[in-house]
Amino acid sequence: MLLLNWSDYIDPAVARAFEKQFNAQVKEIYYESDDDRDAMLAETDGRGYDLVLVNQGRLIDYVRRGWLARLDEQKIPNLRHINPRWLNFRAELAGYGVPYFWGTTGIAYRADLVPEPITRWLQLFRPNEKLRNKIMMINTARDTIGMALKTLGYSANSTDLLQLSAAEKLLLQQKPYVSAYTYPSVDEKSELVSGKIWATMIYNGDALAIKEHHEHIVYTLPEEGGGIWVDYLSVMQSSNHKALAMDFINFLNEPENAARIARFVYFATPNQAAEKLLPAEFLADPIIYPDAVALQKSEFLADLPPRVTRRHNGIFAQLLQH
Repeated sequence: MLLLNWSDYIDPAVARAFEKQFNAQVKEIYYESDDDRDAMLAETDGRGYDLVLVNQGRLIDYVRRGWLARLDEQKIPNLRHINPRWLNFRAELAGYGVPYFWGTTGIAYRADLVPEPITRWLQLFRPNEKLRNKIMMINTARDTIGMALKTLGYSANSTDLLQLSAAEKLLLQQKPYVSAYTYPSVDEKSELVSGKIWATMIYNGDALAIKEHHEHIVYTLPEEGGGIWVDYLSVMQSSNHKALAMDFINFLNEPENAARIARFVYFATPNQAAEKLLPAEFLADPIIYPDAVALQKSEFLADLPPRVTRRHNGIFAQLLQH
């Protein structure tokens, strides 16, 4: 059974336990960004994989393309453990994916290197001169442009072309301060740990993982609000192992397994029964579970009309040009 996934996004011990119990083999193919995953699937028209890990912003597109199978919820009884907030926030997605993790997009920085604490997106997009070539930005157009829009006081889901032009201008002005448009490493070799970069856009759980390697790394969900993301596990329409794939999703949502994976990846689980098995310090960590005020200002990144997506891609292509 082939799973298209981020690297280090499942506890290998849980995957091995599934293999043993179901006499199956789980093989993972890794992608490096949402855009990378989209390209891999577009190349095969969604064929060649049994399961995919996909974020809420792309899930609706995959459904429209006919890539995803509708799930038989009778075969996934552990769905009862999922918080309805994450299961039902978009009616048209019901039945095509099971929430795996949720979290926020914000900023991680080296408190011992930056000239002042970073609490706003504006400090990343219109940075202090000392941050020249010391910033890293996520290599996904949707996230980067979405947060540029929030910096300017607009919605991350804006379809207004004038607002998008303003975001483009902001990003082009920021470009000399950006060391790379890529996702930072999250281990002891991280660019943030070495000091090669001082600040980066990042997903919250990854910031928590990097903090393990350096005491001066701080994560902030900016005052303007950040992005809220939900990752889903979906079964591919072309899969020859649909029943096994649904068994796998159900197995991952056994409360003990879901709790174990949450501790492994440092993200918030949508599985309410699993939360009861997690340590108090995990549940109290504001990086994993931000306070309600910060969350209220944050936005889900919605599906965008094709013309707006093309505009996003055009803006991002400019940023990637040397």
